[in-house]
Amino acid sequence: MFNKIKRILIGPPLKNEAIQGEKYGVLWGLPILASDAISSVAYAIEEILLALIPVLAFASYHYMLLICGMILSLLVILVFSYSQTIEKYPNGGGAFVVASDNLGRTAGVTAGAALAVDYILTVAVSVSSGVEQLTSAFTVLKPYTVPICVGLVLLLMLGNLRGLRESSRIFGMPTYAFILGIIVMIFAGFIKIKSGYVPDTPSIKATGTVSMFLILRAFSNGCSALTGVEAVSNAVPNFKEPSVKNAKKVLFLLGIFVVITFSGVATLVSMYHIVPGNSAVIIQLAEKIFGRNFAFYYVTVTTFIILIIASNTAYAGFPLLMSVMAKSEYVPRRLGMRGDRLSYSNGIVTLSVVAIALIVIFKARVKSLIGLYAIGVFISFTLSQTGMFKKWHKEKGKSRKAKAAINGIGAIATLAVVVIISFTKFSEGAWAVIIVLPIAVWLMLQIKKHYEAVADQLRINEEDIGTDEIRGNYNNIRVIVPIESVNRSSVQALRYAQSISKNVVAFNVSIDEEGAAKVKRKYDMLNISIPLVVQYSPYRQIVEPLLKFIDSEEYNYKKGEIITVILPQFIVTKNWHQILHNRTRVFVEKQLLKYKHIVVATMPYQLTR
Repeated sequence: MFNKIKRILIGPPLKNEAIQGEKYGVLWGLPILASDAISSVAYAIEEILLALIPVLAFASYHYMLLICGMILSLLVILVFSYSQTIEKYPNGGGAFVVASDNLGRTAGVTAGAALAVDYILTVAVSVSSGVEQLTSAFTVLKPYTVPICVGLVLLLMLGNLRGLRESSRIFGMPTYAFILGIIVMIFAGFIKIKSGYVPDTPSIKATGTVSMFLILRAFSNGCSALTGVEAVSNAVPNFKEPSVKNAKKVLFLLGIFVVITFSGVATLVSMYHIVPGNSAVIIQLAEKIFGRNFAFYYVTVTTFIILIIASNTAYAGFPLLMSVMAKSEYVPRRLGMRGDRLSYSNGIVTLSVVAIALIVIFKARVKSLIGLYAIGVFISFTLSQTGMFKKWHKEKGKSRKAKAAINGIGAIATLAVVVIISFTKFSEGAWAVIIVLPIAVWLMLQIKKHYEAVADQLRINEEDIGTDEIRGNYNNIRVIVPIESVNRSSVQALRYAQSISKNVVAFNVSIDEEGAAKVKRKYDMLNISIPLVVQYSPYRQIVEPLLKFIDSEEYNYKKGEIITVILPQFIVTKNWHQILHNRTRVFVEKQLLKYKHIVVATMPYQLTR
């Protein structure tokens, strides 16, 4: 039943050879990887005004335009910087690989962890912001904000589990629709002003004066517009050949579209005197330009969709980043495995689950989540740019100084943003990321340490060949069959034990004399040659009496012998039946596997109803 539902939702499995057909070119790669950065026009400008207007009133628009200019200048620097990263590191991984290669293990893991945190927050913030835009236009939906957000994340998860090609088709068109709507709105907005339209003047009063802290706080709010720029460098392996050329085209197109839409909307917001309120800024702007007609609802709907689709940048980047880190053994290896549809399904599910948890915890409030946002990606920006700067200094070439200068400027600029965000947003939630990030790095390093320890202990060296540990001597196999009662399942296990060894013992733990006598009486009726040992357990322990028996003189165990413990288990026909039976076998198996000289085997007996 589960497999049928799975096939309906995500489709039939694909062969390994189909991976090339799953990759995307420029046409579909752009909307998937640029949607996060492009969607920022729907909330980044609003976040800037939310910091400025309560203090500066109408003067806010002047400073807002200056701040937007600074943000777009930083965007241009990042676009050129990451184009160099794509060229030098075409196998994906972005900041993680660059920092690891040039700055060392800890820097690389820090970059990877910071980027992973940002991707998770991208899903939570984008979906929450999208639903906020929707409920601004349709207020009747406000009480259902969190359930709607959770449902949308699940839909995004299912769409991405269907594979790269299908998800790019599903999520690509809405991005182009949004870009078209915003460009049309920008042109219509300028034409309306040129035609003599005079916007209403809202009644707002200044409550303070401009200060450096205020400007920095507004700037840090707007820097959320730059998240998603790194996604292209992380996802180079997902592009069709020539992958590097296609990835660089997408990166430059991303920069062009963000500059056009962001600068255009910011200018119109200033000209139309839009004030953040009950409705989102971009929705208010669309209403003033178009009125309540088709164009207004088109912008509203496409804005809602693009903010949801923006999460898809994280779905394109996070699983691939986790797969690269899994190959380097900093995260569980299962995150590096492709699923039925050749997508990194474990990474997709992990991203969805954590994002849903954040949405529920913060009740889908964008203002609460935005404080956690952006700092992670700017840490990864800084480490990536610093790593590239160091790389150019190690290499030789005519243009290396110019390339080093680009990455050096990028590193300084992004480091400054990290400091600004940490300072201005510390009380708004940035403290949580600053605390969580070192913990995440420590955990990743512990995972790496574990994998290294396992590999070291399992490795066969030349000096090991020919030793007793490698050759072994398992001719004298001793078998113990623990039985709870005498039934078909336990008898089958005993018969199997007889087929693999002549030294078999049935073992029963009883908690009262009546139970012990019943087991002995029924066992004697079997008339088999296997001896039965019954041990009384006054404290209702199971494993301890068995271990005590193995060490006893009665059993006469000799060091170096291997003992096989065969555990009978009956298999129920329906999954829900499992909750009606105890899980003693699982507990016993877990305890016995701690001992090197004990092999644990399960003898299944299938029930028919």
